[in-house]
Amino acid sequence: MNQPTASHSWRFEAIGTPWEIQTAAPLDRAARAAVTGLIDRFDREWSRFRTDSLVALLAQGERSVPVPPDAGDMLSTYAALSHATSGAVNPLVGESLAHLGYGRGYRLAAEAPVPAPTRWQDVVFWDADRLWMREPSTLDVGALGKGRLVDRVLSVVQARASGDIVVDASGDLAVRGAPVRIGLEHPYDAARAIGVATIQDAALCASATNRRAWGDGLHHVLDARTGTPIQTVAATWAIGPDAMRADGIATALFFDGGPELAFRWGIQWVRMLTDGRVEYSPGSAVELFSRASVDS
Repeated sequence: MNQPTASHSWRFEAIGTPWEIQTAAPLDRAARAAVTGLIDRFDREWSRFRTDSLVALLAQGERSVPVPPDAGDMLSTYAALSHATSGAVNPLVGESLAHLGYGRGYRLAAEAPVPAPTRWQDVVFWDADRLWMREPSTLDVGALGKGRLVDRVLSVVQARASGDIVVDASGDLAVRGAPVRIGLEHPYDAARAIGVATIQDAALCASATNRRAWGDGLHHVLDARTGTPIQTVAATWAIGPDAMRADGIATALFFDGGPELAFRWGIQWVRMLTDGRVEYSPGSAVELFSRASVDS
């Protein structure tokens, strides 16, 4: 990533991944406390890897929990992603991931695939006060949750800092102010890039099957209809006004229907297939390198 005019960098670990926040001037102690407090609250609400989160309580049989402030926006966005991908993207895929070994404790030992409940909107619903579950199920907001958190952290930082800002959560980032050039990492060789995107007052989110991968062909991007990892797409990138929708499109691009939804939402995208071919949205401003540089 090329450096913007923001010259001060704060690096830390949160929700299991490295973060970096770049600002024109150092964030003071109160601003940092606001950021870490927000991230901790989000984790206590949505992490399926904790035993004390709201998601864990629902999976353990609680019929309802206090509704988190992000529930409406995130689950409504999931409804659009699910409809566009004919059910391949589904927030109840948590149990499917756990059966493949990617659950609490990280067994990383696969059992037989388990599809997610097809009619998930009949299982999980919410009102102004409560998030309800008709039957014990494991919510997983990984398709867009980190993007949502990037948006919320950006809002906190903007309220406390002026000038150029970059909030980078390891592959999901938001930029305000000066443009930043971002290399699109080759999914089969982290030392190479398949192209460069210039991001200004926008968000870029990426997803790849080489991240959170284990076993023989197992990774975290599942088709919820079958409970099995997708095998045709290796990596995706999405650029949009906000990180939550860009993150959701980065997931939807692993399936049919993702490009159409990206068009409706005004999101530019690139995806690399497992055979080395690269596809991209019409009019994309991303600078892609030659085919020779992207072949796997």
